[in-house]
Amino acid sequence: MEIFPATDIIGGKVVRLVKGDYNKITVYADSPAEMAKQFIEKGAENLHIVDLDGAKSGSPENFEKIREVACLPGLFTEVGGGIRNEQRIEDYLSLGVNRVILGTAAIKDYPFLKRAVKKYGDAIAVGVDAKDGKVAVNGWLETTQVDSVEFCKKLRDDGVKTVIYTDISKDGMQSGTNLEIYSVLSEIEGLDIVASGGITFESEIEALCKMNIYAAIVGKSIYEKTLDLSRVIETARGGKRD
Repeated sequence: MEIFPATDIIGGKVVRLVKGDYNKITVYADSPAEMAKQFIEKGAENLHIVDLDGAKSGSPENFEKIREVACLPGLFTEVGGGIRNEQRIEDYLSLGVNRVILGTAAIKDYPFLKRAVKKYGDAIAVGVDAKDGKVAVNGWLETTQVDSVEFCKKLRDDGVKTVIYTDISKDGMQSGTNLEIYSVLSEIEGLDIVASGGITFESEIEALCKMNIYAAIVGKSIYEKTLDLSRVIETARGGKRD
């Protein structure tokens, strides 16, 4: 299983939110690139980046900071937050970003998502953020009536390879992730699921490996040092998929 340390950016700084609440921000570093270098030193080969300002505004507010990270050698990067047209996709891929995450756009403009997947293939992932089982959009500020699991199946049917699924109620709480939903999602054949939101315990990494989950995102737990990133990566490698 792959491990993606999370780098959420507000105002150019590395932050974490609690349950996606923009009023509950903790700043962990002034430089996303310097934080990424620390992750690399601990064995990280992947990085999950979210422009939280962009997620609200719909514009790439922290583009230059993300450029600094994308320039780092030997790192697979995926970026989300405010990517709602093809130009933004092109802009990020031209930086050397490996995968672009569509979230709000995947719900609000599904034909755009289908065009993007047709043109860019596996370089497009979809972030499915769920609140009480329903898809949330616009930086988690708006909840739709779309069932999150059924939406994942629809994405798979329309050619999406990778879905980053976040249970918002667990995100940033350090109380454990929603293993039950990942057990359900793991049964969707042909879809790579990235588990995100509240991963706190090494046993959860082991459980996700056993479910054959493609990847997991670790955030607040590594910033607060309740999980050791090096150990998490080693545990996940022990459960690496064939």
